[in-house]
Amino acid sequence: MNATRPHVGFLGLGAMGMGMVSRLLDEGYQVTAWNRSPGPLEALADRDAVRPATAPLEVFAAAEVVHSILSDDDVVLGLFSEEMLAQVPSGRTHVNHATISPGAADELASRHARHGVGYVTAPVLGRSTVAATGALLVVASGDAAAVDAGMPSMASLGSRVWNLGDDPRRASIVKISVNYSIIQALQSITESVVLAESAGIDPSTFVEILTHTAFSGSAHRGYGPIIAEKRYEPVGFAMALGLKDLALAESAARESGVELPLAPVLAQLFTAALADPDLRDLDWSAVAEVTRRRTMGGDAAAPRTG
Repeated sequence: MNATRPHVGFLGLGAMGMGMVSRLLDEGYQVTAWNRSPGPLEALADRDAVRPATAPLEVFAAAEVVHSILSDDDVVLGLFSEEMLAQVPSGRTHVNHATISPGAADELASRHARHGVGYVTAPVLGRSTVAATGALLVVASGDAAAVDAGMPSMASLGSRVWNLGDDPRRASIVKISVNYSIIQALQSITESVVLAESAGIDPSTFVEILTHTAFSGSAHRGYGPIIAEKRYEPVGFAMALGLKDLALAESAARESGVELPLAPVLAQLFTAALADPDLRDLDWSAVAEVTRRRTMGGDAAAPRTG
């Protein structure tokens, strides 16, 4: 590995993590990477700038800044335990890209601080299908020195980084709020498309009209055609993660005394989608088929796959 290239660590090589590591490599980084299962590391074997690690502590030993993207609160809190952090060499910074609760972010920041490890909450906005292109957005908050340490590689991962200050909860709340808004957009698009379909209007034509001026943002332009054409693969974001993010939004709202009237309805739709063997393994936008099938009496065409 070329010692002149900047060096970072990376923990977690799911679809999003793989894309992010690919982006870092394309940006000229060396990456020491770890994943629980060996498959993703084997897939990176042809990249000369990747060094596989057998344990997370090996990654921290090799790199001063370590990025991670894991699935949920339990996994992140389980991996970054007091015992594990006590063994991390001094001068290290952990940039956590997972979507977690504000409470978990607070707990992680406290644990890292007790052991002299810098910590940044830095969830990403965007689908895993664009992670390798640098089109992700990053929202970051945490200790100022830790944010500064992680900023160069965060900037390489995304087209923009927002520094939200020193409270590690803030970035988590922003990510949860954005995802909640996207989930509402999915349902809004679905109901509009189904209404148009019921009148015999081609759904793709309707989405073209919808997104031409009034709703021209990335959520409607991205998910509108997917819902209209029932193109729910490749999976950019898993159905189960959609329900997880709804639960995070409801929990954060309760803590803040905020009412989210639509959240229980949306959670019921995602629960129904996850119970359907034809939908549960598709992109989270396939939750649209729950409404479509109910509206059309169960006679809607099957979603397209492949």
